[in-house]
Amino acid sequence: MTSRPAPTRVVLAGAYGYGATYLRRLAALSASGAAELAGVCDPRPPSPDLDGVPAGTPWTDGLPELLDKVRPDVVVVAAPIHRHVDLTEAALEAGADVLLEKPPAPTLAGFDALAERLARTGRRVQVGFQSFGTEAVEHVRRLVADGVLGEVRGVGAAGAWVRTRAYWQRSAWAGRRVLDGRPVVDGVVTNPLAHALATALRVDGGDRRGDLAGVHTELFRANDIEADDTSCVRVTTRRGGTVVAALTLCASQSREPYVVVVGSRGRAVLWYKTGRVDVTTAGGTTTREFPFTDLLENLLAHRRDPSVPLISPLERSGAFTEVLEAVRTSPPPVRIAEPHRVLVGDGPGAHAVVSGVDDAVDHAATTLRTFREQGLPWAGTVGSQ
Repeated sequence: MTSRPAPTRVVLAGAYGYGATYLRRLAALSASGAAELAGVCDPRPPSPDLDGVPAGTPWTDGLPELLDKVRPDVVVVAAPIHRHVDLTEAALEAGADVLLEKPPAPTLAGFDALAERLARTGRRVQVGFQSFGTEAVEHVRRLVADGVLGEVRGVGAAGAWVRTRAYWQRSAWAGRRVLDGRPVVDGVVTNPLAHALATALRVDGGDRRGDLAGVHTELFRANDIEADDTSCVRVTTRRGGTVVAALTLCASQSREPYVVVVGSRGRAVLWYKTGRVDVTTAGGTTTREFPFTDLLENLLAHRRDPSVPLISPLERSGAFTEVLEAVRTSPPPVRIAEPHRVLVGDGPGAHAVVSGVDDAVDHAATTLRTFREQGLPWAGTVGSQ
């Protein structure tokens, strides 16, 4: 009788915020015998309201101490952005594989340092771009390769969400470009709607370090924050591709984000949060839906059988981090003031709305024209900062 393999020992670095979702995933994996929560690292003490932490689970302020104590197989890094690099490096040096939340690093230098450490240690890093965990992305790429859409003019990404004042007040690093001298880059392009840009780059095929020829940024803010909350970026790849991402957290209402491939004979829209693909050509519109594979489960499967490829390995976030670096080193976001900015509601639930931004986001994604190229009154003129 074949014995069942021992559960993979997992440490979670960052238990609150998005980290709490990993506690729920680990609870399910523990129930199936695939993994066990070996410890938690978080400077905040455990809360009785925090689900998924079994009694007696080691909990420490610092990761190195916990790594020495429990020797995990995998570390999930769901800590604030400015801690991604040092925590991941510590985990790799301890011999663990890592599931690293996006963005992988707040600087391109930090990304390169991680890539070097990864190569030297021979470990594995999976980046938490959950939108990659569906065959919908490859389905769209096959449509392009087969010529179904004709000549591709570009790939657009559209994201229009509402985020309240409470969202920007949830932590010291929220909405910051820098915190205590350390880069954070917590803007709409690089964190809350990062999946839109990263998925568009992957659909285009220019998602690795060195694939990009240029990055144009148009960064704005309607909230009282340092970082951008309404932005458009145009990316050109070395093989001649164009990606335009138009993103805002100041919409009149939240809508599902999407990536669209614009071709001479049709278009394909990937609703990357649900795995649905709508293809429109002269023959009409067809729809397919694709299931998702959980990235943590994929990492565990890859550890058991290396022939199972990682869905979101670190190197597939290289081009995204190049865009992040362009955002980080761009001039501070331009302030959008009244009358183009309206505050809706009051108290923690109040949210800023930028006039016309809902339609502008869709227009940028489908026509590949940036906010300034559209002549939006709050965006200034082409070439202005």
